[in-house]
Order: sequence, then C-alpha cells, then structure tokens
Amino acid sequence: MSDGLVPWPAADVARYRAAGLWEDIGVAAMVERTARQRPEQVAIVAGDRRISYAALVAEVNTLAAALVARGIAPGARVVLQLPNVPEFVTTYLALNRIGAIPVMALRAHRHAEVRHFLRASGAVAYVVADRIGSFDYRVMADEMMREFDALAHVIVVGEPHAGQVAYRDLLASRGAAAVLPRVDPMSISTMLLSGGTTSMSKLIPRTHNDYVLNARLCGAAAGFDAQTVFMAILPLGHNYNLASPGLLATFYVGGTVVLAASADPEAVFPLVERERVTVIAAAVPLISNWINSDVPARSDLSSLRVVQNGGARLPPELRVRLRERLGCTPQEIYGTAEGLINMTRLDDPDDLLLESSGSPVSDDDEIKVVDDDGREVPDGVSGELLTRGPYTIRGYWAVDDGAREKNLEAFTVDGFYRMGDIVKKRGRSIYTEGRRKDLINRGGEKISCEEVENLIFMHPAVQSVVLVAMPDPVFGEKACACVIVKPGTSLAFDELVAFLKTKQIASFKLPERLEIMASFPVSPVGKIMKRELRESLAKQVVG
Repeated sequence: MSDGLVPWPAADVARYRAAGLWEDIGVAAMVERTARQRPEQVAIVAGDRRISYAALVAEVNTLAAALVARGIAPGARVVLQLPNVPEFVTTYLALNRIGAIPVMALRAHRHAEVRHFLRASGAVAYVVADRIGSFDYRVMADEMMREFDALAHVIVVGEPHAGQVAYRDLLASRGAAAVLPRVDPMSISTMLLSGGTTSMSKLIPRTHNDYVLNARLCGAAAGFDAQTVFMAILPLGHNYNLASPGLLATFYVGGTVVLAASADPEAVFPLVERERVTVIAAAVPLISNWINSDVPARSDLSSLRVVQNGGARLPPELRVRLRERLGCTPQEIYGTAEGLINMTRLDDPDDLLLESSGSPVSDDDEIKVVDDDGREVPDGVSGELLTRGPYTIRGYWAVDDGAREKNLEAFTVDGFYRMGDIVKKRGRSIYTEGRRKDLINRGGEKISCEEVENLIFMHPAVQSVVLVAMPDPVFGEKACACVIVKPGTSLAFDELVAFLKTKQIASFKLPERLEIMASFPVSPVGKIMKRELRESLAKQVVG
C-alpha cells in the first residue's frame, strides 16, 4: 500500500497489461491524444460557448502550470465542488495533468460533508463557484480555511473573497512557465465518494489506468464514437456522468459533450434539437418527468439514439414508455463508483433490454452471487453481488485504522468487493432486487440512514428514531423519520426539518415525512425490524 492506495496484486497487473486493458496513459494525456487527432472538433458546448479540443487542452495546460506554480504537487488532494460548467472540466483535467487528485464533491454538499472530505483527504486546495442561487460557497470556503490548517488555497470560479484566488487570474498568470510533472498511470487520478451506509462517504481512489479503462469500456458498450453528442445533465462529479460512460468516454472517442443548464423538458429537448444530441444520461425522476411532458413531441428528436438510466433501476414499464415517447433505445446502467459497471447492450433482445440491469462491460470482470455465509448460489437465486476486476478498486483510500477497518468489511480476503446489493444472476446478466445494507436511494442520491438518524437523535425531544425508505412514484424512494418522542414533549415535521438544516447537511438528505410512534416493532432479540416499518409505511403512502 502506498499513500493510502491498496494496489492490485502484481500478477493481476501483469495480466491486465498483457491483455491490453491498461494503456499506461493518464486521464489528461488521453484527452490530449484525442486533441492531436481531432483538434478542431468541438469538445464542449455550454450555452453559446463552443470549445474545441485544441482550445480545451490549451486551457488545461495553462491552468495546470498555474497550479504547479502555486505549489500544488503530484499527489496533493483538491476538493472540487463546481456545477456542470466548462471550468469543472478544465479544472478536473488540469489536476489530473499534474498528478494532483480531485476529490469529487457535489454541488448539493454543505459544511458537514465538505468538512469530512477535507479532513479525510488532507486536501490542500478547494475549488468552488462563487454563488449558486442563494448559497454562497465562498463563505463556506472561508469557514473551512479557518478550520483546516492544511487548506492553503481556495480557487473561485467567479468573484473571490479576500484570501481566495480567481480562476481567471490563474489562467492570466500562465504559471510562470512552470514545468509540468510526469504523471504515473498507476497513481490516483480521482477520488470518488462512496454511497456510504455509514455516517459519511468513504474515499474511492481510482487510478489513471483503471479510470481510462472504465471510460473506454463503458463507451464501447454504449456505442460511442466520434459522432457521439453526449448531453450531461446530472452532476459531472458522479462516476456515472464522469466516466460511465459520460464525459471521459466521449472524450476518449472524440465526440462532443453538451452541458445542459436545466433538466426541465422545456430546456432539454430544444437543446437536443439544436445540438443534434445522440445520447442523454438520465435518472428515474428525469425520465418520469420527460415521458409525461408534451415538450418532446414538439421537438425534432431524430438525432436521439439512446437515453441512459443510472442511479436506481428504471421500471420496465417506464423503459417501454421511454422508447415509445422519445423514439430511442433505453439503456440501463447499474454499477458502483468502486468499479464494476453493468450495462444493457443496445442490440439486446427485449427481455434483457427492458427487464435486466445489464451485464459487466468487461469479460475480465469477475462476478459472483453469494448467500449470507459467503457461499456462491446458483443462477436465479437471490444473494449479494461480489466483484473484482481491472477497474474495481481493491480497497478504499486507507490512511488510518478506521479506513483500514472499513476495507476489512467491504472486501473479501481474496480481493472481491462486496456490492451490498441483493441480485439474481442469469449467466452474465444481473437483475437487481434491493440493498443488503441500510441505504435510501432517492433518485440516485444515496442517503445514509445512520448518518441522518445520528443527527435526529440530537434533537432534545427525540427518544428514538429510525429512518426508513418510503415509496415515491418519481424518485423511487424518499426518507421518512419514524420517531418516538420523550414523555411530555412533541415534535412537528417542520420543526424537525428546521433543526436538521442547522446541521448543514445536503438538502436531499432531509426527511420528507415524519411519523410519531409509541413504539417500534422489534425481534425476539430486541432488534428494530425496519422491514416491518417500511412495509407499513408503504401501505400508508400507496393506500
């Protein structure tokens, strides 16, 4: 293990290289290779901005030199929290170009999450927008700088506060002709965030070799080529939109990425028509909204070949309606930021295309389904999905005993990652059924029940709390707080939400229903039976 990275065994490294899976090229170098082949091709469309590959690489290298001049060295961690703007792309690639490591925070994250990312990663820099809507990221960054001595740089896309530096000024400085370091393809390219069934996300270290492969394989499974026009709507900081197949797969083949400013059908479908978009990466709530809108029928969608779904399973009936309403192929993408990606193929028969969660994108992905005792079960029998392979990590970033303990829980002794999902396997095709651990999937955003429960317990009126999922027709699941209050006290829903907002957590984690209960159902050994709570709640919500 080096600097927190758990390596692949030497025999596997040799095998992956011999098979041509690992190209020994950095993420930014991969984009530079495409730029040499197609310099004038449009790489990014954002509003009225059209950025060629040549211009993209030029800005990336200028920014990279400026970062080196400011002392950001290979291996340095940098929390990157930007919306879907070109500066996200250039900053991400510039950090990769110098061997620094972007830690992929999401726009919705607030003080509690960012504080955790800074502490866990030991980040030396933090990149933010100045303001999005009513939230001022510069103020949060100021607070973080006061708390963390290691945090030496705050870079702002927009107008900085005192002590912060503007992105535009870094470009203007041109880095005093700084020499760019050589990047080791076996080093960490990107720190993704785990969905997390524990209190906070774990850091997922993806190397340059495995992440380039991840993008390449997913792009191939999606039929990406130089004519691909990919629309990014969901956060680029998600593995799904970044490399599965997403931004990096598009850049791998020399296609064009269109950054959508809004997920509303009134914005999306005229943009599809204008830019001749061929692929959209979406999620259940977006797709549900689109197929119930009359906007698609008023737009020319003849260029649109594929709408992808990731984050949560798209029900078969919605896949059928998507194909009928938008005239394109639905493509299911199921996987994990830790590695394994399964995709339906565009030429799959309907029983797979409409029912399954896809199959692994690499023949070298090892998968097995096991029972509670770790014994492999036959095809068609439910169990937990385990995997290992050439782009699946062998451990979380582990620099302390706590992180190393998590690795012992999440990985088997022979290197298989425990997905935590209950599935059935038929051949290489996967059919998802639910989660083994306690996690609420709100339209692809994962909510740790333990994290939110711990915060609710801080309320003075709360005696006991259980956070459970309740069904929702748009988001799939939402969070409901089941609470037993202390004698002589009361708690209203609005009061609970206001209390949690003071804890500065992401808004998608806030409960959307409160049930005050006299007691919880318990097993003979005193364990709270969450399944009974979920089932009872589902009857109330649906009934």
